[in-house]
Amino acid sequence: MSDIASSYWAAPPISRTIATAVFACSVAVYTGMISGYPFFFHYSTLLQFPPAVHRLVTSFLITGPNLSVIFESYFIYSYLSQLEKGNSKFSKKEDLIWYLMFVGGVIITLNQIFTGAGHYLPALLIAVCYTATQDKRGQTAHFYIVNVPAQTMPYCMLLLNMLLQGPSSFFVGLTGLVSAHLHDFLVRLYPEFGNGPNLIPTPGFLSYIVGTPRVQNTSYGQKFVPRSSGSRSGPLPDSWRSKGPGRRLG
Repeated sequence: MSDIASSYWAAPPISRTIATAVFACSVAVYTGMISGYPFFFHYSTLLQFPPAVHRLVTSFLITGPNLSVIFESYFIYSYLSQLEKGNSKFSKKEDLIWYLMFVGGVIITLNQIFTGAGHYLPALLIAVCYTATQDKRGQTAHFYIVNVPAQTMPYCMLLLNMLLQGPSSFFVGLTGLVSAHLHDFLVRLYPEFGNGPNLIPTPGFLSYIVGTPRVQNTSYGQKFVPRSSGSRSGPLPDSWRSKGPGRRLG
């Protein structure tokens, strides 16, 4: 049991947290422990008082029924961990958080305009899958029991959604593909081929939130280290500290 716990806590924190929330919320809803109503989003819920802002997040936490609870929880962890651990576009945690906020916002907007759907995990899963597999062209990936080119994985998932759950699920998943394409264009394609800037840089406030406070493990427990404002420390100005070691007079 301790090995399982160690492996769990050693997993990438963002991926681990999201996958755990998806699995736990889905199990709780499908077993009747909690109501599924707070996990449904419609724009009108933001107009009530107080606004149901939490639905912007909870609408991404419910999988399909039955075995989909296991498979979709695993897939969201697998692809998110690939982005968190080994993708150059997400060198910092706040970059991945901003990516999730951006694609999530696009997914919600497109579905509210075109499909009317209120649950968005399938779309987010396809978006994350697309982003994770774009750097794996020429490699193969396992899609259930068959091997397919890695970059075709999101399209295979779209097709499977349509076959198992109908056209409505296909269009929900399509919004995830569009959101991932849009993010890739604004962050990578336009700067590389259009000689322009990154049009959606990670906001500075996210870097501040993620970096403050920082937790360090010590022999006597945990301590919080406030965010550093740079290399400068102490009350002396930089011009004083850059003059070398002090000398005693007299």
